[in-house]
Amino acid sequence: MKRFARTEMLLGSQAMARLRNSRVAVVGLGAVGSYAVEGLARSGIGHIRIVDFDEVRASNINRQLYALDSTLGRPKVEIARERILDINPDCEVDARQEFVDAATAPSILEPPVDVLIDAIDSVSPKVELLSVVAGTDIFALSSMGAASRTDPGLVRVGDISETEACPLARRIRKLLKRRGIGTGIRCVYSIEAPGTAGDAARRPENVEEEEALERGRKRAPIGSFSCLTGIFGLVAAREAIFHLTHL
Repeated sequence: MKRFARTEMLLGSQAMARLRNSRVAVVGLGAVGSYAVEGLARSGIGHIRIVDFDEVRASNINRQLYALDSTLGRPKVEIARERILDINPDCEVDARQEFVDAATAPSILEPPVDVLIDAIDSVSPKVELLSVVAGTDIFALSSMGAASRTDPGLVRVGDISETEACPLARRIRKLLKRRGIGTGIRCVYSIEAPGTAGDAARRPENVEEEEALERGRKRAPIGSFSCLTGIFGLVAAREAIFHLTHL
């Protein structure tokens, strides 16, 4: 039996042909992006571009698909590439260990892809990438705040103009509006109020601020749960697949 036979039974042969001929980029391979890539790879996407400059850290293990004791210190794009090809050796993988900023954002989308999944967890790189994709024909999907959430029933999908109850989405909307962008970006978000009240009190003493990236503004760790961040990534993959197959 073909490796994607069960998916073909569900979606049909024409849809599978579209997926084989589609090009999808996932930027950010952490708690959300790693699961998005998994959903795409296991659905037979023919070309996947993966972008992340970071390496696996011990604190990633609780929620990131590529984070294992055996992968500590390795670039996430290397691990992701190996896993994609292990799932589907026929997939073309374009792995780029790059940091997203105003200078690199345009080149990350070249050559053009059909779908972009933005799974970046930093505000400035996220805004730079979304600002570039907004001026193209690329279907853009962006993950908003998944950390601090625990209720899968409150995950929603909608245009960025429709997002609510998410502080990250509110901030991204405001920054994009300053650049004349108000609609046209599909988002995965949660209407659950972020559970920030007890984060500081519950933070173990031995948790260092190793989440702070080597580039960009330092950020204190936020409590997160793989069952929710993984759902965000898989929902984003589902949205990409249904867009590409016109279902």
